[in-house]
Amino acid sequence: MNFKEHLDKRVSRIEAVLAKYLPQEGGPAGVVLEAMNYSVNAGGKRLRPMLMQEAFVLCGGSGELVEPFMAALEMIHTYSLVHDDLPAMDNDEYRRGRKTTHVVYGETMAILAGDALLNYAFETACRAFAMKPGCAQTERAIGVLAEKAGIFGMIGGQTADILAENAEGAADMPQLLFIHEKKTAALIQAALMIGAILAGAEQEVVDLLEKVGYDVGVAFQIQDDILDVTGEMAELGKPIGSDEKNHKTTYVTLAGVDEAKKEVERLSNEAVSILEAFETRNEFLEELIRELITRRK
Repeated sequence: MNFKEHLDKRVSRIEAVLAKYLPQEGGPAGVVLEAMNYSVNAGGKRLRPMLMQEAFVLCGGSGELVEPFMAALEMIHTYSLVHDDLPAMDNDEYRRGRKTTHVVYGETMAILAGDALLNYAFETACRAFAMKPGCAQTERAIGVLAEKAGIFGMIGGQTADILAENAEGAADMPQLLFIHEKKTAALIQAALMIGAILAGAEQEVVDLLEKVGYDVGVAFQIQDDILDVTGEMAELGKPIGSDEKNHKTTYVTLAGVDEAKKEVERLSNEAVSILEAFETRNEFLEELIRELITRRK
């Protein structure tokens, strides 16, 4: 079985997990449930739940305890995209080749759908307590999920991003890397850390995977910046040139495409080197990270 087949198999499993945990539609508030499911079911790479599952396996985990956290993290990621696409933010009309949630359901319902996904994500993650009562790892995992999604993680990065857009001068490199670390890398760090925690890994291992998550997340965002300049809508599933339209400072605008590509490769190689040093290897995880540096969408 080649990498693509392994990847497809894992995506199919994640889709099944999401289907199990997404809310049933209907009732007086049915439209927001539809909007939630529309947003999550728009597809995508399912990178974050996949990284969580692979870290769980890497650290010797087995069973279904990781599943509610996989679903919860994808819900949080999706809510961030729904809000990011709003007219008050990036004002994008396409996401993953489909009309964005606010275009289909209206701006008000898109805001509510994002809010609902964030709250429902924590309802979903809390189901792990019933699966394994008194589990200390579950308590730690909930804490990581909350921190990485909150003001000291993704929300903090999004705030810094908006402030940088509205500032008179362009952001400098330290500011930009802070934004990339918090806005993008934080949820990738959460994926790897939670997978390790739920598997019962020592704190030293969790810390190493947090570093891997930083490298992968920042490299992923820089690659996104590159694709916004060099990609095509047919491949990306969303309009190119969004960063320029919104006057965003990116790694490409500060360092150029060639240097940006070099940094993506450096960070990705560093992440793989850390994983290669583990006593038990997860070769699929290593190859997944390598694939991220050459992705076209």
